[in-house]
Amino acid sequence: MLFAFSVAPTQAADDSGSVSAAVADALRVVRDSGLPYELTSMFTTIEGEWNEVMPVIKAACDAVGEHSPRVSLVLKADLRPGYTGQLTEKVERVTERLADG
Repeated sequence: MLFAFSVAPTQAADDSGSVSAAVADALRVVRDSGLPYELTSMFTTIEGEWNEVMPVIKAACDAVGEHSPRVSLVLKADLRPGYTGQLTEKVERVTERLADG
């Protein structure tokens, strides 16, 4: 199963508006989980089962909460039990179709 999420503080630490320090702390949690993941400019996608991924997302939210009293979370899931490796295989299937014309 794939879970795409975006977690950020609702207030930046300074006048620059950047939330990168908080997002980096959240990503450390994801990285340290050992689950496959991909970081993009807007979301982090993590692959695993419900009981593996949800505690990681909660811990990532908690890490961001250290930067701000309020945290925003956007979560989207592709619930397809029994499939693994979809973090890359879904992209490969589309890329193959594009190559076909």
